[in-house]
Amino acid sequence: MDDMVSAEPPAPRGHIATLSSSLSAEDQASLIRAMRQLEHTNLATRLTSILGSKIGAVTQFVPAAITGPVDKAAEVAIRAALHIALRSLNKKPVSDRRRFHKTVAVMAGAAGGAFGIASLPVELPISTTIMLRSIADIARGEGEDLSDSQTALACLEVFALGGRNDDVHEARVAGDTILGSNYFAVRAILAKSVSEAVRFLAGRGLTDEAAPILVRVISQIAARFGLVVSQKIAAQSVPLIGAAGGAAINYAFVDHFQTIARGHFTIRRLERLYGAAIVQAEYQRLLQQA
Repeated sequence: MDDMVSAEPPAPRGHIATLSSSLSAEDQASLIRAMRQLEHTNLATRLTSILGSKIGAVTQFVPAAITGPVDKAAEVAIRAALHIALRSLNKKPVSDRRRFHKTVAVMAGAAGGAFGIASLPVELPISTTIMLRSIADIARGEGEDLSDSQTALACLEVFALGGRNDDVHEARVAGDTILGSNYFAVRAILAKSVSEAVRFLAGRGLTDEAAPILVRVISQIAARFGLVVSQKIAAQSVPLIGAAGGAAINYAFVDHFQTIARGHFTIRRLERLYGAAIVQAEYQRLLQQA
């Protein structure tokens, strides 16, 4: 199943030497890898390789009655997965369970492919919970504390970061210092809501999901997550996609967010070591060179 989706390409040779010496050689290599994971990961491209046609061409198969409620379905799925995913991972040893999570997702995707888009209300919460569990595993592997509400929200941010937009307009709005970076642009857009949610949750834990501040940040994240869910629905709506096709699509869906999570939590680890300003400056210089 690993052959269904191509792995992210290796970092180009010669780029490490062009970076500032403020980062160790190992961390410079990690930054290069994270940049490629965050800026060059696109679910539509993965789905195109599976279906043999551009994902934009298959959106015509999605009924109009389905496209409207996608954002709402995404929001419900994220909210339902939040406590299940993070609470169940606390106090367990760190382990790499990405392959296990993909296997479960493939099974859910097979069911989705067999029953079509009518299975979305059931299949999407299952897939989202699996992904959030995997994201939390990756976060903890990079030194994050899952009992910290800031980490919990950083896990949720991955769903927004996975809703990639190839237009740099948002980066321009967010500021020239992150021009061209989809990753830092999205983080900047979410920053105020996430900071307010972290302050609200301090000492409370994730116990009041109905609080307006938390509702707002979840809604922002779900809107971007819905962009990727729409691509998934479009792919699953291709006539005769079947169970095998549904399994492959869900594999790509989960692998996409695992890749984004690895990049995101690598950046957060480096920011804890060197400071956010230094890491962002190095990232931006690398992105410009690429």
